[in-house]
Amino acid sequence: MIEHINSTYFTDAQRLFHGRGHAYPNLSHVNVDWLSPVILITLYQAVDNDWLLEQATALKALIKACRSVQVQHRYQKFAPTQVLLGEPITHTIVSEQGLKYHIEFGKAQNSGLFLDMRNGRSWLREHSAGKNVLNLFAYTCAFSVNAIAGGASKAVNIDLSKASLSKGRENHQLNELAKKQGKQVVFEGVDIFKSNSRIKKYGPYDILVCDPPSFQKGSVNIERDYAKIIRRIPQWMNVGASLMLCLNSPDLDEEFLKAEVARECPDCHFEQHLENPEAFKEAHQGKGLKVLIFTYQPTNSVT
Repeated sequence: MIEHINSTYFTDAQRLFHGRGHAYPNLSHVNVDWLSPVILITLYQAVDNDWLLEQATALKALIKACRSVQVQHRYQKFAPTQVLLGEPITHTIVSEQGLKYHIEFGKAQNSGLFLDMRNGRSWLREHSAGKNVLNLFAYTCAFSVNAIAGGASKAVNIDLSKASLSKGRENHQLNELAKKQGKQVVFEGVDIFKSNSRIKKYGPYDILVCDPPSFQKGSVNIERDYAKIIRRIPQWMNVGASLMLCLNSPDLDEEFLKAEVARECPDCHFEQHLENPEAFKEAHQGKGLKVLIFTYQPTNSVT
């Protein structure tokens, strides 16, 4: 595994090795992330302990700034994390393209920042100046941080998890964007599918970011539920609005999302798909993250 990692100087948070893309034989159960000063190995099945320690030792030697190598066992209940080498670090602050994010280890399945969405965050930051941004399934509000940093007039974060939104507030404070909260940054801990009036309250919007989980028991089945979001676009968005619609399911491809949009909101026109970061190699196209950009332009509108 170590031989597939580019031995450059690491500063930004990033994926070092993406075995889950099935591009490396016999390593589809392993991911490795750099979340300074921690190297996090994520395992999706059990491995030989000697092999694991050998890889951890080599990784720590590769990245001189590393103070801790940890492993998360995603195949076990509650996805427990343990320290393999170095310090028992439970929290850190990482940087990505000049912005900072809180990261936690061992408390939840996800650490606080989805590294495959780096290019999506960059796109939003570049297109947010003066815009009112709606961020659905906001999680820890990394999109909102980029929108406000890019000059957005408002960012509205919607997520069922109030704990995640609390981390989102901390991320804004960390980047000295706290003074832009209040009217400019909104955090609503509500169910997206049951809170249409609350979402409409802060609109109409110029940019929609929708990055839903593929499945959450009792709340989201995106194959069934994406249509419910798309058909509300005319209620939420200004004419000419940009839409970043994301899809994480390995079982659903771009064509699924394009078909949902064509059926539920034909006034949305496909513009482009964003490439994933280079490290996220996929042996089979369409299995990884899909990020599609659309424009909402009703045919009877005046441009």
